[in-house]
Amino acid sequence: MKILITGAAGFIGMHTSLRLLARGDEVVGVDNLNDYYDVSLKKARLKRLTGHGRGGFSFHKIDVADAVGIKALFEKEQPQRVIHLAAQAGVRYSLSHPQAYIDSNLVGFTNILEGCRYNGVEHLAYASSSSVYGGNTRLPFSEHDNIDHPVSLYAATKKANELMAHTYSHLFRLPTTGLRFFTVYGPWGRPDMALFLFTKAMLEGKPIDIFNHGKMVRDFTYVDDIVEGVIRVIDKPATANPAFDAANPDPGTSNAPYRVFNIGNNQPTPLMDYIEALESALGRTAQKNYLPMQPGDVPATAANTDELNAWVGFKPNTPVKVGVARFVDWYRDYYKA
Repeated sequence: MKILITGAAGFIGMHTSLRLLARGDEVVGVDNLNDYYDVSLKKARLKRLTGHGRGGFSFHKIDVADAVGIKALFEKEQPQRVIHLAAQAGVRYSLSHPQAYIDSNLVGFTNILEGCRYNGVEHLAYASSSSVYGGNTRLPFSEHDNIDHPVSLYAATKKANELMAHTYSHLFRLPTTGLRFFTVYGPWGRPDMALFLFTKAMLEGKPIDIFNHGKMVRDFTYVDDIVEGVIRVIDKPATANPAFDAANPDPGTSNAPYRVFNIGNNQPTPLMDYIEALESALGRTAQKNYLPMQPGDVPATAANTDELNAWVGFKPNTPVKVGVARFVDWYRDYYKA
């Protein structure tokens, strides 16, 4: 297939592209290479995609918020399916740079939906986030839960994406699937994520900042598991739920070709255990700087993945100790640390 991937120079985008190329798909990569974090890391990821030796990858430097550029790209490339991963990420950054989230996550997503609508795309899978569960404290999070209480603008834009996708599924019968990622980590990860920040600080002999005084729980999900879920989902276009009851609507399905799924490890891990796994992999003890909870954050996440498993026969299962060790091996090699 010809598959368009936005955010192709990103963490999940690179890994997903490599897997698709390995199985023989043609990948059209899109990224704006912005400087939200180290651009050289994004370029290094792109180099892996262009230099993997199999061909089949083309790259376009376009911002998804560029309506004219995205329209022209869809018309030229005519992708069969689209995996939309490009977004302004990060909860805390949304407190200080809200406009970036409107431009990328709302305007950009509209441009992708329009491209799919007018060019006969068979299926759009897009990145949502566990952050949509917001103030909900009932664990594990289920797709059947209400998500009307976001606690950050980032979360609100991700919920908005799901609503926008449903509208296009309903009006234009565009099959769309939203994927709620839970704290993704692994080799080639984002430098603004905890594992990256902790590893860098510990190797430099500096203290690590631990929020909510360490009383955090996350459903840390290894990137290979995320990619497996994404690819199985893109291969199975969303369909309407024949049992959908409009009098008692279920948030997770619809009478339109629309689905949303959690992709999480289903093994919520206390942050201190995660740090312990990192200390073990690095062979050193972290200096710990305990701090209060940050605005927009939540104390715990946990994914119920029954729906994903029922739909595509897969649920993430990489143990945290294994995934953290793989990240450390990559970090030491890449940064010669």
